[in-house]
Amino acid sequence: MSLFTFKQFTVAQDRCAQKIGTDGVLLGAWSTPVEKPYTILDIGAGTGVIALMLAQRFLQAQVDAIELDVDAHAQATENFEESPWGDRLFCYHASFQEFYEEIEERYDFIVSNPPFYDGGSVKSSEQIDAKRQQARFDDSLPFEELIYGVYKLLETDGTFCCIIPYDREDRFLEIAAHYKLFPQKITQVRGTVTSAIKRSLLQMCFHFEEESRVPEKPLIEEMVIEHDRHDYTNEYQQLVKDFYLKM
Repeated sequence: MSLFTFKQFTVAQDRCAQKIGTDGVLLGAWSTPVEKPYTILDIGAGTGVIALMLAQRFLQAQVDAIELDVDAHAQATENFEESPWGDRLFCYHASFQEFYEEIEERYDFIVSNPPFYDGGSVKSSEQIDAKRQQARFDDSLPFEELIYGVYKLLETDGTFCCIIPYDREDRFLEIAAHYKLFPQKITQVRGTVTSAIKRSLLQMCFHFEEESRVPEKPLIEEMVIEHDRHDYTNEYQQLVKDFYLKM
């Protein structure tokens, strides 16, 4: 069995198409609600690692997750049950579209590491199976539907955090603005100092003021992960030190 051991929990990932990676751990460690959350939702749980990180960080919160793939759902559920916070974690087996149409609850804090490769891009260039394609490409959850679902499920004073490709940031923010969801903080991530910006971490909240009022500009920062291969920056180490064993 493929296991990934963190300081306070262990994640099995042998049945998940998308394994634990830097994006998920970044989001789990970086995402911070504006207000103290009592209800949290992780959209697209995969292994369940983000939900587990949030359960570790917010000990008063009930953490729900959604996962479409049957094997990943089963594995996330098992990972939740084996964790120290199993009584506060639950994974729904459903598409996000089904979930937001049926659920009546609203959440204080919603996070997502969504499938973000453009569904119109050519996939035949990569030999990936159907499960991995579903986990990586946005056919199953386009940004428009993700944001609409967040609009329906997020408390009016709640916070939404996600990680997306930097080159799709403008389009994502354009869609979100239509639903009065605006960024409060943006952290743009580089692998190394000399590499291009690869990811955008977004902290977003509703802004329902008059049409004439322009929301305040977000705080925009940069984060660099490594100086060199496996030589991590102090900023990154401080962010993930409560999770990774060797940080």
